[in-house]
Formats: sequence, C-alpha cells, structure tokens
Amino acid sequence: MKEIIAIIRPNKMAQTKEVLSALGFPAMTAYRVMGRGRQKAIIGEVSFDINKPELLQEEGTMRYIPKRLLSLIVPDEDASLVVEAIMRVNQTGQIGDGKLFVCPIDDAVRVRTDERGDKAIL
Repeated sequence: MKEIIAIIRPNKMAQTKEVLSALGFPAMTAYRVMGRGRQKAIIGEVSFDINKPELLQEEGTMRYIPKRLLSLIVPDEDASLVVEAIMRVNQTGQIGDGKLFVCPIDDAVRVRTDERGDKAIL
C-alpha cells in the first residue's frame, strides 16, 4: 500500500475529487492548509480579502497561501495511476502547482471489521 499526499491549489479540489472518484478512488482525507514553497506566494492567486497583517510579507506577497492537502491510501499497483491523474488535473506549468509525496504504508486496519491490508482500504 502507498499513501499519496497531494498539496494542490484550492480551485483544483473539485476537479481532482471528480477524476479520482471516476477512477475508483473516492476515499480520501482533505485538509485546508496554509503554506508555500520556495516562491513567495502571489496575492492575486487568492480569492478573498487579506485582513490579517501577519499573513502579509512584502508588497505583492504573503507569508503563506491557502492550499488543500489530500491524503489517500491506495494499493501499490494503483499508485502510479493515481499520481498521474492528480498531476494531469493540477499541472498548469505555473509556480504553486503543488507537490505530491508517495509514502509506503505497512498496514491498514478497518476499525469496524478488523479487516487488514488492502481489504481495509478497498
């Protein structure tokens, strides 16, 4: 099993969920997060007023920018498919497209039934 952690733009969330669901991977955990990569976040990318001065850094930039973090567990053989799908939806070629991390998972347990491994995630 693999955990795929995706940090994406908020405006790509709906399309990402639709594509993953169509591929048979509707289960995920999603978080609203704040962060940035090496670049200084571009204020024009956010769609709300910034009322917290601690978020502002210098003219035209922010310390952090809103992103979405998705976490989903998939069987080993499906990891490449899921990564490729997330890439296709989220790749704009612009700074801030996000990051994907693929991590090994030793085991999973469904609490309700005590199923383990792939049976717990499918």
